[in-house]
Amino acid sequence: MPEYAVSEIAGAIRRTLEQAFGRVRVRGEITELKRYPSGHIYLSLKDENAKLESVIWKTAVPRLGLKPENGVEVIATGRIGTYADRSKYQLVIERLDYAGEGALLARIERLRLRLLEEGLFAAERKRPIPLLPRVIGVVTSERGAVIQDIRTTIARRFPRQILLWPVAVQGAGAAEQIAAAIEGFGHLAPPLRPDVLIVARGGGSLEDLMAFNEEIVVRAAAACPIPLISAVGHETDTTLIDFASDRRAPTPTAAAEMALPARADLLDALRQQEMRLRQAYRARLQAQRLRLSRAERGLPDLPALLETARRRVDDWADRLANAPGNCFRRKRMPLDRAAAALRHPREVIAAHRARLQLRATEALAAYRRRLGQQQHRLAGARPSPAPVLALLRQDRTRLEGLAARLEGVSYQAVLSRGFALVQDAAGATLDRAAAVPPGAALTLTFADGQVGATAEGEAKPPRRKPRELPDQGALL
Repeated sequence: MPEYAVSEIAGAIRRTLEQAFGRVRVRGEITELKRYPSGHIYLSLKDENAKLESVIWKTAVPRLGLKPENGVEVIATGRIGTYADRSKYQLVIERLDYAGEGALLARIERLRLRLLEEGLFAAERKRPIPLLPRVIGVVTSERGAVIQDIRTTIARRFPRQILLWPVAVQGAGAAEQIAAAIEGFGHLAPPLRPDVLIVARGGGSLEDLMAFNEEIVVRAAAACPIPLISAVGHETDTTLIDFASDRRAPTPTAAAEMALPARADLLDALRQQEMRLRQAYRARLQAQRLRLSRAERGLPDLPALLETARRRVDDWADRLANAPGNCFRRKRMPLDRAAAALRHPREVIAAHRARLQLRATEALAAYRRRLGQQQHRLAGARPSPAPVLALLRQDRTRLEGLAARLEGVSYQAVLSRGFALVQDAAGATLDRAAAVPPGAALTLTFADGQVGATAEGEAKPPRRKPRELPDQGALL
């Protein structure tokens, strides 16, 4: 038997495998996926009975067609090669495709559940669409019927400015372009920034719509600050961007209708609202008129009330004209009665003086009578002189007290304390400074005599007697 070197055996096996298989398509589930800093990707494809180690060189990564993930069933296209250092054979992958719709749906469902747990699809994140947006942004392909349908619908319903961000809607790099367009619209400043955003694509297979199921697109839609309407595929198609958007439209045309109301519908609504307002106004006016008429029937006769009030005012005016005189007369009567009852201070002093003198005279006469009676008894009985002297002293003390009281009420006692009695030339007593005219002759009486005096200032002519006014009647 011939001898072979190890490298010869390895080379022979590699040539045999390459000649026997060449380029192949292998179906399996991705497992043991590893990405290296060099850019190469190592993974394994497995089924129920076997496992095939595989490698994706970094030069082939951009042309794969999908992003490899563990657990996804794919169809890998490449060639069989060997790795002589470890006596291994492997599949060098050049392209990856999903292995039917089942694998795609399973991947989409796993991503949906994960994003749902993060809260990206929560109802409270949904924002209302503005009623009349000024600018409408559209993310779609510039070469297709979608943008034409949107333009036609907007021009028909309510013409508005449309801002298109053209992107690829399928194939390699489509998801990145769509996400970049959504983020770009969010970074625009007014007046270029749209008020509502439409992300649209026409119908297609599940593979054609996969760009709108990618995580990068879904996260961009959820983080978009502009209200977003998704319109991907036909009415029966559902993508993950539909869950993250604020509104989902079954078609691009429906998205345009959802973004803008029809002008005719708005006019009809305005007319109906105007009609309802007019009807409500007329009903309210009629109700107020009815209420006013009922209130009018309940009111009294205003002309009669006015006439009564006018008569009452006339009566009060007459009474008011006579009120001052009546009031003056009523107030004067008590004063006149009081004045009649009053006496001049001189009369009061004279009366008190006469009363005191009478009392003193009576007391002195009584004293004399008692003294005579005592002398008579003394003359007959000759009592001891001590009781008689005591009785005399008691009577003297009483007499001196009466004399002191008489002296206290006398105006001479007041004069002796430094006061003076002021009299005019006619002898009338003056008790007010206002009653003394300038230059008047006065007599000042002191305790020890009288002194003449003249008031300071020039003498004024006598005041004229005021003219009597006619009686104006009572004021109240």
